[in-house]
Amino acid sequence: MRNPKTCKKETTHKETKMIKSAELRTAQADFSATFSAFKDANDQRLAEIEAKQSADILLTEKVERLNTALDQQTSKIERLAIKTAQPHIGESPQNSEAKSAWSSYIRTGDAQALGALNTIEGKALTAGVGAEGGYVAPAETESRIERALAEASPFRSIASLRSIGAVSFKKPISAGGAASGWAGETAARPETTAPQMQLLDFPTGELYAMPAATQVLLDDGVADVDQWLADEVRDVFAAQETAAFTSGDGINKPNGILNYTAVADATQSWGNVGYIATGAAGAFASTAPIDALIDLIYAPDTRYRAGANFVMNRRTVGVLRKFKDADGNYIWQPATTAGQPSSLLGYPVVEVEDMPDISANSTSVAFGDFRRGYLIVDRQGVRVLRDPYSAKPYVLFYTTKRVGGGIQDFNAIKLLKFAVS
Repeated sequence: MRNPKTCKKETTHKETKMIKSAELRTAQADFSATFSAFKDANDQRLAEIEAKQSADILLTEKVERLNTALDQQTSKIERLAIKTAQPHIGESPQNSEAKSAWSSYIRTGDAQALGALNTIEGKALTAGVGAEGGYVAPAETESRIERALAEASPFRSIASLRSIGAVSFKKPISAGGAASGWAGETAARPETTAPQMQLLDFPTGELYAMPAATQVLLDDGVADVDQWLADEVRDVFAAQETAAFTSGDGINKPNGILNYTAVADATQSWGNVGYIATGAAGAFASTAPIDALIDLIYAPDTRYRAGANFVMNRRTVGVLRKFKDADGNYIWQPATTAGQPSSLLGYPVVEVEDMPDISANSTSVAFGDFRRGYLIVDRQGVRVLRDPYSAKPYVLFYTTKRVGGGIQDFNAIKLLKFAVS
């Protein structure tokens, strides 16, 4: 016989999902209407520029307002799509016991039940400082934090992810490759040259957040403390991660794609990232501006293009949204399915706000197969220290996870540089 409480939870989950689905459909309809109005207004603007070399200022302002509205509606659709698709996770008796013990620790600070469970491991949050003890969160809590982080971290949706149990990840790779060839069954095999080996070393840095709660919230038996903790650390972790994956210097944090030396793609070698120049400082070329984007698409080898994405911030997207190809078609197109990215010249666009705005010599657009090109390393275990003393009457939760990352294939990612050459 099914537990009435379980049935009630499942019914509530289904009702919530139906409400979110209705909200998503409404948001999609609003987006379609706004995009249609944007195209009409921008077509008028382009026609005026062609006829009179300038456009009416009110019309230009209307295009910009609609462009901004499209950015906001796109973000809303992405959030709703992720929330609607989130699965309902059932609990086994063991998970329920672990969650109960964990909940008791979060709410009251009682750690006795945690010590009795083999599923939760007590550890020190800082090596060599036993007085600052904390506890590794149970798998379900860690999963909630990871799901919330994936929702807010665009880089995680396109890069490779690897979980490790050590403080760093090391991987030897062949930078130049070894010689090879064909030979008959009894023919001599000439000696091949030794491969050029390079060692990728991605140490993990400690990412932390310290959300605060009132005791009233913690005493509320209905409140889901696991979800509260995941929601509280999500935005902080995601913001720090995304900034590091974009331009991190590798010191106690990941190496960002923009932290590597950028060189003209014709001279690119292992350890450097190749770029394509737009032909104008801080702008696209005045004639045939789309050509630079096409050159960027064809800069990586064919094997990288099948899984490639564009990466840029929303202001750069706003600029490209106004461009048309030689046949009069907009090169930017909205997603046809909720939860999917928009596209540029047929390739998905991932918005990363930490990418730089367009300016002289900026590398504001990246393109390539990030799953093959960039590796994110997560050390297993999210750790939490409950601190009811430092900020009375609030209870602080010092939450940490270790993350590293960097480029693992320098041929897979290319940059667009807004420069003459």
